[in-house]
Amino acid sequence: MSVTQEKDPAPSVAATSPRGWRAQYSPAAIIESLALPVFWGVLVLVFSIVEPGEFATTANFSNIFGSNTVLLVLSLALLLPLILGEFDLSIGSNAGLGAMVVALLSANDHWPILLACLVAIAVCTAVGAVNAFFTVALGTNTIIVTLAAGTIVEGITYWISGANTISGVAPSLIKWTFLQTFLGIPIEFFYGLILLAILWYFFRLTPLGEQALCVGQSRRVAMLSGIRVNRHRAAGFILAGLIAGLAGILETGTSGAADPSTGATLLLPAFAAAFLGSTTVQPGRFNPLGAGIAVYFLSSGVAGLQLVGASNYIQDIFYGGALLAAVTVGTLVRSRSGRQVA
Repeated sequence: MSVTQEKDPAPSVAATSPRGWRAQYSPAAIIESLALPVFWGVLVLVFSIVEPGEFATTANFSNIFGSNTVLLVLSLALLLPLILGEFDLSIGSNAGLGAMVVALLSANDHWPILLACLVAIAVCTAVGAVNAFFTVALGTNTIIVTLAAGTIVEGITYWISGANTISGVAPSLIKWTFLQTFLGIPIEFFYGLILLAILWYFFRLTPLGEQALCVGQSRRVAMLSGIRVNRHRAAGFILAGLIAGLAGILETGTSGAADPSTGATLLLPAFAAAFLGSTTVQPGRFNPLGAGIAVYFLSSGVAGLQLVGASNYIQDIFYGGALLAAVTVGTLVRSRSGRQVA
């Protein structure tokens, strides 16, 4: 018998039982949820002591918050499939394609910048729809599909650009992303905050957001609760593509150009931020606020290492180490939470 009417997902045992409630708000759980912000504060303090004339400056913090908005937006895009129990390995390449489409249409074809941005968003959303079709409709493995899609998209980006960096985009895009400031910080930072707030509200305070969380925790339970699981999964991939397009637009506006290799450099930091964010605020669960904190924790670390003279490859080591640590901690947290519920 098929279920045609959606129902709100049943609350979890951990949320309804007194023992689960006490575990959620115990001192240990609170300390665990605040660990990453505390480490971020310690990291900032250490680099401020080591390089007081370089790190602890308004210009440096403005650069950290402003120039990493692309990473923040891309990490939020990545969260949508992750929350639903999926992976999207094409997200970086998709953002790189969006950045290149904007640059080519604006600089080479002289399209109005708004129209160029809309086309870029449409192209990236279409990539997300292709991922959804193969993964959800055909049942192909999500990692294989998105890895193949990312490789194809990256090849298309090199093809349409002639493997060249495209510069000369409309000055208005650069102005309304990086040059225009508010409180001394590039205005694109506040675009990222608005997106973060929207996603936080959606997953915390709306029935659809609760259903998405239920799908990510257990598809079988979600289906038995009357939730249209495949519809949520497809929407996750499509919206991830759309937000990746926004990240690509911000990347072009921030740098004033589009490099065909941009997508490859964005994927690892985005995954590191998403998984590291799952260790804070709501430990063991992917969440937008945690991802935002993780982005600027990582960015502060990279900025500090660069100021003390670390080589460029240290950045890759830092991101890779953070991703490994985040996955390990997240696994331990979920394992402990499962034992507490049991």
